[in-house]
Amino acid sequence: MIKIGLIGYGYWGPNLARNFDANPDLELAIICDFSQDRLERAGMLYPQAKLSKDPEDIFKNNALDAVAVATPVSTHFDLAKKALLSGKHLWIEKPMTENVEQGEEITELAQKKNKVLFVDHTFIYTGAVAKMKELIDKGGLGDMIYYDSTRANLGLFQQDVDVIWDLAPHDISIMDYLMPAKKLAVSATGSHFYGDAIVPKALLTIYMENKLIAHINVSWLSPVKVRNTFICGTSKMIFYNDNDPSEKVKVYDKGVDLYETKEERYHLKVQYRVGDMYAPKLKDHEALKFGAQHFVDCIKNGEEPVTNGAAGIEVVKILAASKESLKKNGAPIEIG
Repeated sequence: MIKIGLIGYGYWGPNLARNFDANPDLELAIICDFSQDRLERAGMLYPQAKLSKDPEDIFKNNALDAVAVATPVSTHFDLAKKALLSGKHLWIEKPMTENVEQGEEITELAQKKNKVLFVDHTFIYTGAVAKMKELIDKGGLGDMIYYDSTRANLGLFQQDVDVIWDLAPHDISIMDYLMPAKKLAVSATGSHFYGDAIVPKALLTIYMENKLIAHINVSWLSPVKVRNTFICGTSKMIFYNDNDPSEKVKVYDKGVDLYETKEERYHLKVQYRVGDMYAPKLKDHEALKFGAQHFVDCIKNGEEPVTNGAAGIEVVKILAASKESLKKNGAPIEIG
C-alpha cells in the first residue's frame, strides 16, 4: 500500500482525493490545506486521513511514500522541492512550475533521489487523446500539418495567473503528446481590456520543425463553453470535441492534393478529396483514475510516467515564451 499526502484541497484537490481514495493501491493518509472549512469538508469524506494546515507535517512524516501538490503554481517549486528532499514520490499539478529553471531543478532532483515525478497533464490519460495518439502514430493521418484548438468559457477569472497559464497547459500538453516535434518559437497576443494585470483572452501561435504549426485560442470571456480541436494531416483530419458526450473524436477522410500541370508548370492545381467520416470507439474511463493508477504502477515498477518532468518542462517552456511574447505585442520568442 502506497501512502500519499495531499497538499491543497481547493478547486482540484477534491478530485485528486476522490481518485486516490478509490485506488486500492493508495492510502490517502494526510490532507493539508490552510482553510479550516475545506479541511472539515475533507474530514467528513475521508475520516481515515489526518488533517493539517502545515505542509511540514507531510514532509516530516516518514510513513508517507508520496506527496501530491495541488496548490497555486507560485507555490509549486518550494513544495515540490521539499517533497523530493524528504524522500517522497511527487505528483504535481499543471503547470509544473513558474519558469523553466525551476522545472529543470525539480526534474533533476527527482532523478537524483530516484523518485517518480508525475505531472498531472490530465487530458493525456483520456480515451479520446489515447485514440488520437494511436491513429497518428500508425500513420492514419499521413504527414501532420497543423493543430488548432479553442478552449473557452465564461470565467473563472484567476487571481495569480492569466488565461494562458490557466487554460493553455491542457492544449499545449495534448499538442506536445500528439505532435512531439521540436518547438521553435511562439507568438502570443491577448486582450488587455481590463488592464495589463488581467489577460482574459489570448491566441498562441506555435512554430515547430517540419513546417508544423499550432494555434491555441483560450478565453475566459466566451458566452458558451467550447472545447474543440482540429488536427490536420495530409491523408485525414480529426475533429475532437471534448463536450460531446458520445462521439468526442471524429475522423474525416478529407484533404487536398496539390500538383503542377505540364502546361502550366508554375501554377498549382488544387483537388479536393472528400470521403467518409467515422467516430472510433473510445475507452470509457475517468482520466484521473487512469492517471492515478499509472502513478502507482510507475512507483511499483520504477518506471517513468508518460507525463514526466520532461513533458512538464516542455509545457512551461511554451508558457514562459508566450508570456514574453505577450509583453512584446506578439513578437515571436524562440523556445530554448
